[in-house]
Amino acid sequence: MSISLSVVIPARDDARFLERALECLDAQTRRPDEVIVVDNGSTDDTAAVARAHGARVLSEPVQGILRATAAGFDAATGVILARIDADSAPPADWLERVERAFLKPDAPTAYTGPGAFYGISSAGAWAGRTFYLGGYVTWMTLFLGHAPLFGSNFAMRRDAWLRIRDTVHRTDRRVHDDLDISYHLLPDMSVEYDPTLVMPISGRPFHSPRGFLRRLGWAFRTIGVNLPGQWPWQRWSRRRATARRAAR
Repeated sequence: MSISLSVVIPARDDARFLERALECLDAQTRRPDEVIVVDNGSTDDTAAVARAHGARVLSEPVQGILRATAAGFDAATGVILARIDADSAPPADWLERVERAFLKPDAPTAYTGPGAFYGISSAGAWAGRTFYLGGYVTWMTLFLGHAPLFGSNFAMRRDAWLRIRDTVHRTDRRVHDDLDISYHLLPDMSVEYDPTLVMPISGRPFHSPRGFLRRLGWAFRTIGVNLPGQWPWQRWSRRRATARRAAR
């Protein structure tokens, strides 16, 4: 048994990283049925690199990570929408494991895992994974009532995306797409966080204080625009009520 898989990669001026990501997808033990690269206003060879690897290229000139991701998800045809970044380097069995997760009898709505930073010192990679990504998962699980999606390494059912796509803040350039989508998952939607589904990603967020602080600012912005009506106790209560109804 199999299930169709689309991989969506938003990219802007990421030709060098994208080349490696697409080479990794070419080497998958379970090949993707479709690869979509959303060119978010690049001035380099991002689109040409994508086409050279047989990817479908969409142009989204209005910059914004959620806008680009949403454009890719809207256009994708797979039953499962997988999402990585241009600087992700998926292990050869990544899509095989994604497919296996969604073929289980108790399959989740979304499946995600952590990242492992490359291109920085071993101490920096450890700190980034432990405190930056680890803190994100710990705190946002408390805020959301379920594990958050990690944009460099997640997949979700297309039918779930169709239910929430009109509610996400796709026109806001200052939100993180993965966290915003996480906030909009409905109480009957589940997220499986697999700590062994590790995705190598670039350590470039730590290359400059300005870049790191910009990403933190996006995180707080994403939380802020989603909190009205989505306070942690409200989310946990809705999920408990949904679980009780499903158990009857």
